[in-house]
Amino acid sequence: MADSRLVRSWPIAVLTLALIGLVVWRASTSASSLTPADASTASASGAKPGAARGGAAEASPAAATPVGLAERSPERTAAGFVGSDRCAPCHVEEHAAWQGSQHARAMQHATAATVLGNFDGARLRYAGQVHRFDRQGGKYWVTTDGPDGQLHRYEVLYTFGVEPLQQYLVAGPGGRLQALPFAWDARPQTRGGQRWYHLHERESVRAGDVLHWTAASQNWNHMCAECHSTHVTKGYDAAADHFTTTWSEISVGCEGCHGGGARHLDWTNARTPDPSKGLDVRFDERKDATWTRLPSGTARRGKRASSGTESATCAFCHSRRETLSQPFRHGAPLLDSVALELLTAPFYTPDGVMSDEVFTYGSFQQSKMANAGVTCSDCHEPHSGRLRAEGSGVCASCHEPARFDVPAHHHHAANAAAANAAAAANASVTPAAPRCVDCHMPARTYMGVDVRHDHGFRVPRPDLSVRLGIPNPCTDCHAQKPASWAADAVRAWLGRPAQGYQTYTEVFALARTAPGDPAVAAELQRLATDGALPAIARATALASLRAAPTAASLAVLRAALADPDPLLRRAALSALEGYDPRHAAAIAAPLLTDPVRGVRVEAARVLAGVDRRALPERAAQELDGALREYIATQTLHADRAEAQNNLGLIFTRTGKPRDAEHAYLAALRIEPGYVPTYVNLADLYRELGRDADGVALLRRGITRLPEQAELLHSLGLALVRQGHQDQALEPLKRAAELAPEQARFHTVYQAALTAMRSSPRAAHAQPRLERP
Repeated sequence: MADSRLVRSWPIAVLTLALIGLVVWRASTSASSLTPADASTASASGAKPGAARGGAAEASPAAATPVGLAERSPERTAAGFVGSDRCAPCHVEEHAAWQGSQHARAMQHATAATVLGNFDGARLRYAGQVHRFDRQGGKYWVTTDGPDGQLHRYEVLYTFGVEPLQQYLVAGPGGRLQALPFAWDARPQTRGGQRWYHLHERESVRAGDVLHWTAASQNWNHMCAECHSTHVTKGYDAAADHFTTTWSEISVGCEGCHGGGARHLDWTNARTPDPSKGLDVRFDERKDATWTRLPSGTARRGKRASSGTESATCAFCHSRRETLSQPFRHGAPLLDSVALELLTAPFYTPDGVMSDEVFTYGSFQQSKMANAGVTCSDCHEPHSGRLRAEGSGVCASCHEPARFDVPAHHHHAANAAAANAAAAANASVTPAAPRCVDCHMPARTYMGVDVRHDHGFRVPRPDLSVRLGIPNPCTDCHAQKPASWAADAVRAWLGRPAQGYQTYTEVFALARTAPGDPAVAAELQRLATDGALPAIARATALASLRAAPTAASLAVLRAALADPDPLLRRAALSALEGYDPRHAAAIAAPLLTDPVRGVRVEAARVLAGVDRRALPERAAQELDGALREYIATQTLHADRAEAQNNLGLIFTRTGKPRDAEHAYLAALRIEPGYVPTYVNLADLYRELGRDADGVALLRRGITRLPEQAELLHSLGLALVRQGHQDQALEPLKRAAELAPEQARFHTVYQAALTAMRSSPRAAHAQPRLERP
């Protein structure tokens, strides 16, 4: 995952997730030579590669080198791991429940027993081409456009998922597996399923596009592997541009959650005194825990609050995060293995509701349920993965139906059938009673057919929609009504505006639109120090203080650096980048030896460029150690442009310009349209007195990405430094026009325009320039 905070002069969010999928993807040149399993080429009906989005690598002809057998067999024996079958003799019921779960079928070899899609000569027209799905010789084949835009035949090696859709993986060069763009809709035909569809069926994705299946966006090794298999190691060799990705078990097995089972088997044989029973992690949070009904109709946990171990184990995959190290360390703090995405755009709306794919954990951590000690397995049976009760029944285990599943609470008709019949005759009739999830867990659809519910368990707030323009569950159902209609209805029901557990929406909305405003900073400071708020919300407030580097903010950050929660410590560190390096060095240096890896590497990143003389005694040596960990994290992801960009920035900060240039050039080889690297490499050339090289680099980037404001702005500045003010005006003007929300673009352009007009050549050089 990219660390976008390392992108100088370009504060965009860089999006990469080694999870089930990724929403914002970028192309990789290494994937553009994808090897078809059968090198024969079918007629492409004159199709040509489409224009690249974000400057994806241009498609190269499909290679004809066959895929090696080793590349098709990633399973390896891993020390301490024994496989799920060894658990079955003692844990019969749990193993049987797991066998029917989505975890057990997360990834499987493509066989007649596992493939759900129609491979009996089915065809699908997409982007002007006809794609075909066949069976031959017991194998499954897809004929689709390869990296050259021509039709090729690819053997399906693995299935990916089972419901509500199933994807298919084929082999690529250098040990790669790529996910095909066509998915099988596994829903019943009555619900629109049992069909092939393209994951971007409303678009026209062609070879060379960042969303094309041959691009890095659809690479299994980086994007998907560690959450669809057990004990995965990515194994990327940057020098050879080759993956040796391995797993201990093809699907998510028992050891995916419980850790390696070898010591546990030894314990079962020896029966020596060992409270851990030879397990890396014990899920005993629900043991002896009881929930007592309260007069309010809710329930209270009778045992101590949850330790978070169970939720953190689930969070390794069910969260939006960056992988810091592999393989996952069971029983260790979550931030030893991953860095969680905070409540920022475009992942969450200002109220913390999911917007992009965030995979549950970040939403759940904001909830009143999590604060009360609810764990994942209170609602979900952990081995089958299914809800413990159907529909609203799972809510009724803690929320008394007589209090909550009645019109006095939800203000909808109690009898759905009667209400629907009445509504058919009279449009003013109150609509049918919704389910609990309809109001408190708003749904979003991903990958075309996959409906997922936000786990924040919120009170609907259409009044916030009126003020801030964010979605709300009322108008999700009543789509033809404005938010003001819903807000008025809720106020009429309650006699007051709605209130909820999450109280930070308006502050976070302001932090996005006016990040440096002193009044906003004061509110962020208040949120960051409010111990009653969810930790992820406090962490978001802390990180947002980067835009308001005041003495008051620094005092809040200093206190957070000593907080017991590593999420808060890491967030406070990230905010220190906006402060005087001397102040940052003094208070951040102790965290270079923090017990949690995610905190140490963030401290290293923030302090990488600080004057070593400003560090406390011994801290310079500790910084070197933490930097090695940070570089190891980026090297783990060296197949990604964003990781190479991060390495370039670290090497620049630590006085290694040759290494920095090498990393930046590697980033552009991987992804020729990666804008941050153009800006950062041009800046490095400026520091080295090579502005001419920087100008040439930026011109190449603009040729590929003519509408990219950052490149145009950087080119204008470089031309000014070279003394070509007259040439600089046009790119500076264009940048200000393309990105009017960037105040600095307009400020710089106006300054340049004023300077030109006051020069003797002004009237002659640019007579028509106006304010954009």
